[in-house]
Amino acid sequence: MSAVRVRQHVNPLSHKYQNSVAAPDWATLFQTPTNPLHLDIGCARGQFLLEMAQDKPDWNFLGVEIREPLVVRANEVRNELGLKNLHYLFCNINVSLSTLLDSQTLAGVTIQFPDPWFKKRHQKRRVAQPELIQTLAQHIQPDGFLFIQSDVLDVAEQMRAVISAHPAFQPSADSAPWMAHNPLPVATERETGVLSEGKPVYRCWFTRLPSSKTQPPNMP
Repeated sequence: MSAVRVRQHVNPLSHKYQNSVAAPDWATLFQTPTNPLHLDIGCARGQFLLEMAQDKPDWNFLGVEIREPLVVRANEVRNELGLKNLHYLFCNINVSLSTLLDSQTLAGVTIQFPDPWFKKRHQKRRVAQPELIQTLAQHIQPDGFLFIQSDVLDVAEQMRAVISAHPAFQPSADSAPWMAHNPLPVATERETGVLSEGKPVYRCWFTRLPSSKTQPPNMP
């Protein structure tokens, strides 16, 4: 995929990103809309899903990204390859998930190497907020998965803590404290680069419990 010049950091709390996105006509985007759906949050250039869609043609893949030029280019590459089980969407997932998909629509979700927002005053911009996890609990099917990974320990710990606090999600036994290997067949570009430098990646796999309530005790 050719390079696209975009801002590295986009403030998701900015007013311009607070409008929710309406659901597209999925039947026109996916050749087989009934296939299991994998959502990748913060898909960047979309290379991970581009490879996943070819590796698993019996799944549908949706990448969401807040930087619109990346989405435009990713869909161009998707079209060039003629993939009918992949779509990229420009949106702020923290405000758009409920309007995009029906409940229990997702077979799996990935949040990989999200923007760390290192400064304490900026950490409210991180993607894995309790409200998003609550919405994901409503949209992931029973026995579906939520997979997170980061090369920043503080970010990985924050994501794991927020997800673990929700009764609908259970970490896998090999996620204690972190998974040694990526269980997915495709690695992101960031993951490949980090590992090539001999640095650690912190991963955790959660399963959506079939009988859990979707409303955590500490939320109204």
